[in-house]
Amino acid sequence: MEVLEIRTTKRVEVVDITDKVEKLAGGEAVLVYTPHTTTAIVLNEAESGLLKDLLNFLEKLVPSGEYYEHNRIDDNADAHIRASILGNSVLIPVFNGKLALGTWQRILFLEFDGPRSRKIFIKKL
Repeated sequence: MEVLEIRTTKRVEVVDITDKVEKLAGGEAVLVYTPHTTTAIVLNEAESGLLKDLLNFLEKLVPSGEYYEHNRIDDNADAHIRASILGNSVLIPVFNGKLALGTWQRILFLEFDGPRSRKIFIKKL
């Protein structure tokens, strides 16, 4: 298993990790997994307007300023809920020696409780 380490710079942000994952995959199918409960991994287009739309939608769906029971312990319940909705892993097959991503698909790491140092596990299959 390979470990990709990244440093996020904002509380909420999207980091395109596609190129790094492809390099680590070495032509094999991979499971891309984040062990952090306030982050997510998704496949989608990395167009800047779409990413803003996605983050704005998640803010409307799970507002950061709302009351949440968990905030009595840590002020990050919204981050946990958003990560739970999106999920913590993606499985990407290989076709003709390359990750079988669609034309616009990118592997995106979503941070909801940064800035932090994060690990992403890449398991070749």
